[in-house]
Amino acid sequence: MRAAYIEATGPVEAIQVGDLVMPEPGPGEVLVRVGASAFNPIDLYLRSGAVAMPLPFPYVVGCDVAGRVEKLGPGAARFRKGDRVWGSNQGLLGRQGTTAEFAAVAEDWLYLTPANVPDTDAAAMALTGITAHLGLFRSARLQAGELVYVSGGAGGVGSMVVQMAKAAGARVATTAGTQAKQELCRALGADLALNYKTDDVAARLAEFAPDGVDVWFETQREPDLETNVPLLRRRGRMVLMAGRTAHPSLPLGNFYTRDCSLLGFAMFNATVEEQKQAAADINRWATAGQLRAVVGRTFPLAEAPAAQRLLEENTLQGAGTLSGKVVVTIGPS
Repeated sequence: MRAAYIEATGPVEAIQVGDLVMPEPGPGEVLVRVGASAFNPIDLYLRSGAVAMPLPFPYVVGCDVAGRVEKLGPGAARFRKGDRVWGSNQGLLGRQGTTAEFAAVAEDWLYLTPANVPDTDAAAMALTGITAHLGLFRSARLQAGELVYVSGGAGGVGSMVVQMAKAAGARVATTAGTQAKQELCRALGADLALNYKTDDVAARLAEFAPDGVDVWFETQREPDLETNVPLLRRRGRMVLMAGRTAHPSLPLGNFYTRDCSLLGFAMFNATVEEQKQAAADINRWATAGQLRAVVGRTFPLAEAPAAQRLLEENTLQGAGTLSGKVVVTIGPS
């Protein structure tokens, strides 16, 4: 089978596209004929070696997958051959990745794909959707009527947060770097979409939410807690899921005297059951048209290195040339 893989960690140039032996599904696994995979920042860190996890070399890059069940492994019973499925959490903690024509995946990490969602969109919503859901509902316990702020509402996780918060009955404020991205945020449901380059975000948020923000979902790698914490409401919750090397200053007096909370999490630490709960809501909202993927660019399998390069330029170098997800299309939906 054709696959995008590395034989050792390194720069984007370490990614090869070539032939590997087709995997055989083991006990409790299914073989997925991959229609699409998607790249996330964690894929950059694993490929470069910045995040140390066990990698089964040759290691196929990519965490997200959408496609059709091709074959059932021993004991696999949740799906039938031909079922359309999506999932994430691959390529992590010693599991093989997904940017290949076929992937052997434990059935517990897969979910049926709604009929109205193409594989490209299903892959794009996988890790980002589960991440947004875990942060909003498991960690921050978002309630209807509350006010949510998320930075980067046109991005992968940010666009999921905007839509999920609205689906749950919250008001949503967000930021973007261009007028086009602001308009996209509003189309996704944001009640307030600010331009972080030209607007005084703190002042505008204080006007929009004079009592403060209930749930602050921080997606930036260098959060400014000195500015952000005072914008929280009493008993406000701040969700942190980015910034591995960040060491922000925390205004402690302003934080603890108002019963605020800092909530950190990594999606890959969530249990099978926690991710299944997230997937059930993602499918329900997607079926109802309340949740859609924001796909910034698609690449064929042969151009997987270029796909990671684009994501790296925007994630690590701040190029600002991407809205939404980078997806690699591999086979038909």
